[in-house]
Amino acid sequence: MVTITETPTREEILSRVAKAEPVLREHVAWSEENRRLHEATVEAMAEAGIFRMRVPKRYGGYECDGATLVEVGTALGRIDGSVGWVAMVNWIPTYLVCMFPDEVQDEVFSIPDVRVCGTNAPKGTMVPVEGGYILNGRWPFVSGAHHAHWMEAAAVILRDGAEPEPVMTMVPMSDMEIVDDWHTTGLRGSGSITTVATDVFLPAERVIPLGAALGPDTLSATNRNIPIYSTPATLVAAVSGVGMLAGLAKAARDTFFDRLPDRKIIYTDYPSQAEAPLTHLRVGSATHKIDQAVFHARRIAEVVDHKAFSGEAWTVEERVRVRADQGEAARLAKEVADIFQMASGGTSIYTDVPIQRIVRDITSAALHGLVVPDVNTELYGRVLCGLEPNTLYM
Repeated sequence: MVTITETPTREEILSRVAKAEPVLREHVAWSEENRRLHEATVEAMAEAGIFRMRVPKRYGGYECDGATLVEVGTALGRIDGSVGWVAMVNWIPTYLVCMFPDEVQDEVFSIPDVRVCGTNAPKGTMVPVEGGYILNGRWPFVSGAHHAHWMEAAAVILRDGAEPEPVMTMVPMSDMEIVDDWHTTGLRGSGSITTVATDVFLPAERVIPLGAALGPDTLSATNRNIPIYSTPATLVAAVSGVGMLAGLAKAARDTFFDRLPDRKIIYTDYPSQAEAPLTHLRVGSATHKIDQAVFHARRIAEVVDHKAFSGEAWTVEERVRVRADQGEAARLAKEVADIFQMASGGTSIYTDVPIQRIVRDITSAALHGLVVPDVNTELYGRVLCGLEPNTLYM
């Protein structure tokens, strides 16, 4: 299958996101209440080209670099954290599809604007049978599963007398059961539910070693020569998700200033909150932190793109610094949201005031195992002190 289309520039994709913004904002409350993205939201994302950004050009995709992921992720996070999160979680498994043999990609990318969900947690088991494997498992936190066509699922192959073999699989969503268990405080619209596989048959070509997927070491003869498909999967996750964090920080600032003109500080004689020195201090401090979060996001993109296009090998310190940058962006974004929430007064706890949702979304994002600020900072410091990293997720 060969479908070469003209690839939009970063600015063109951002322009499409801006055009889609009214639709995306219109359905934020619905997505919060129904714990999944509205169909109109998903359609608007597809029309903007969000689901094509990590698809190879030969299938009509854009093969976007890391800088584009960061800028588009920021724009989406500024509109709605759940939209930004689902986009991010689409970009990562879509990237991992590109580690599979070309025949598998032909199958997955035959769907225009294909949506792929997934998780790298090996929560499934597989046993060999003639022609392939039988998969069973249960995977929590599968964002965007309601709207996905395929799922990337990690599992282990169990063979008599052999060590368990970690693998990555591609499974049609029509073969998966969805468990509607996404009852959370944050990122409610992401629909990050649990998926279940019960005696699902997978042909052998849709199963590859986990190391080939995460390394990466693509089994695609075509993608091996495309620079963007050479980045370790954990660092792909960082460059895919860090923009959304910066976007949420900017969203906190936006909603504060939207309400500022009509606000006073109750029980004081300030005629306007905008005239109070306390407000000036909070706004200045928070804006500094936004700038710092953007710096860390863009530094991730810079190093990821440089390594991909130069072909230079990654050092351990560079790998863990990417994770540290993502954690720092998350910490800063949460501090920004907390500052603006405390500056927004008691009425900000009402559900129709966006700051409370933004705070919940940032908190939830920062709790992801690969994002937690202190964990990533500790890992960075450990390596800087000359010790070996204590994780494989680099």
